[in-house]
Amino acid sequence: MINPLALTMGDPAGIGGEIIAKAYLSGSVRAPFFCIDDPERLMTLGLSTVEISHPSEAEAAFPIGVPVLVEQLATPAIPGQPDPSNAQATVNSISRAVEFAIAGDASAVVTTPINKKVLYDGARFSFPGHTEFLGSLAGVKTSVMMLAAPGLRVVPTTIHIPLSEAPKVLSTPLILETARILNTSLIQDFGISNPRIAVAGLNPHAGEGGAMGYEDLSIIAPAVRTLQEEGLTIFGPLPADTMFHATARKGYDAALCTYHDQALIPVKMLDFAKGVNITLGLPFIRTSPDHGTAYDIAGADQADPSSLIEALNTAAEMAERRTSSGAS
Repeated sequence: MINPLALTMGDPAGIGGEIIAKAYLSGSVRAPFFCIDDPERLMTLGLSTVEISHPSEAEAAFPIGVPVLVEQLATPAIPGQPDPSNAQATVNSISRAVEFAIAGDASAVVTTPINKKVLYDGARFSFPGHTEFLGSLAGVKTSVMMLAAPGLRVVPTTIHIPLSEAPKVLSTPLILETARILNTSLIQDFGISNPRIAVAGLNPHAGEGGAMGYEDLSIIAPAVRTLQEEGLTIFGPLPADTMFHATARKGYDAALCTYHDQALIPVKMLDFAKGVNITLGLPFIRTSPDHGTAYDIAGADQADPSSLIEALNTAAEMAERRTSSGAS
């Protein structure tokens, strides 16, 4: 048995509340969760709520209504109209969820979509995204973003930076650190005893022996050799344009990519509705739906909860594996 999952508020003007309501009402979530949110905004979505004072009360409350630890909004949320005055509540919700997870009161943190510009304007938020903020809260120097969908797991080595900066940031030590974190998580969280990791090249055709760039030979290949010497089952650099078709995907358990879109485009093309964002390398489990705030459909009852349901169930599965194995 695991403790309940902590679900954050996200941007209250986006579709987060709608997908929370639909996920709860679907009956498809395999573990109880509680929200750190404003109960009034959830009730406007037709959702029954039960105010709780501690995560330990969530399991008993869950069959009655969504358990809510109150995080009051400064201003009532209007769908599709982000308001910086509510940014601090969004940030507080994330911080409190992390505190509960680190204390062991929550089995995982599941975050709903944020708008970073709103947080910059309203809460002096200074992080490129959720991944970096969570790493800071946990005191972790390097956290790793994984995107997972049925049939594919990908990890970008460089994340929220301009494409022009990726070749400058990419380094052998960064690849080594990212791959080690990925390998550990595949064993601990996904139950794969001998993970197979495919590494994408940076340049077309993985540089084609230096004819199309030297980073693959000078940065990526040395990292792969070092990791192989450490006993990891890892290979590459491989041409990224041939790594993601169905037959190729059968040859590895996760793909380590060099920049953001190289990783995210194939996983979103494969199954956009069920993609899950997972942060590796933290002292707690964190997952998230792999989509944004969707202001354009907020309040229109069009939001698809599939990705959030997958994120909640993935978090529960990871927590169950860690609990059964005795891992923290």
